[in-house]
Amino acid sequence: MIETTPKIRLLLIDDHALFREGISRLLSNEPDLDVVASCQTAQAGLDVLRSREIDIILLDFDLAAEKAIDFVREAKIIAPSARVLIVTAGVDESEAATELIQAGVAGIFHKHHEPQNLSRKIRAVAAGDVHLEEVYLKSLFRVAQPETAESRIVFTDKERSVLRFLLEGLANKEIADRLSASESSVKGIIQQLFQKTGVRSRAQLVRLALERYQDQL
Repeated sequence: MIETTPKIRLLLIDDHALFREGISRLLSNEPDLDVVASCQTAQAGLDVLRSREIDIILLDFDLAAEKAIDFVREAKIIAPSARVLIVTAGVDESEAATELIQAGVAGIFHKHHEPQNLSRKIRAVAAGDVHLEEVYLKSLFRVAQPETAESRIVFTDKERSVLRFLLEGLANKEIADRLSASESSVKGIIQQLFQKTGVRSRAQLVRLALERYQDQL
């Protein structure tokens, strides 16, 4: 009997009907992606989370009267295992981007990118990666607070390189290609970073780097 890999279950929340319909059709054509529901409002999205199993939430930042950050915080309570990927035309305020990252979103993806890039990032986020575009990284760097000197961690050159690529949302294989190293070597460095910082996931590692170690990156 041939075992099939479970599809990545998606919830799309965007108040623009044409965008929702277009993205839903596009993603539904991918054999490993399943658009479980498409909603116009955050409240409707929360209702779906209460009744359906969702892996990835594709959330628009600008939801008219509703705030994306409020949805993210509520969603983490209702469905803590679901990961949120912000899909937006832009998050201009550095404070807003910082709030989203601290609330636990898995990334911020800009709508101007090619559709196939969204599919790739969805798969990466489902695998545990974090995706943050450079424009948002720069904003976060400006507001991040460094750790006190007494408890400061110093990263090696290789660890810093891997951290930078993690911040870009690259998968292990992509990082290995950039460094001309083996994938197992990259995994080993990431494990070193986990042990050194005391975190347990890539998302936690990225948030820690943004909040405390931006001057080393």
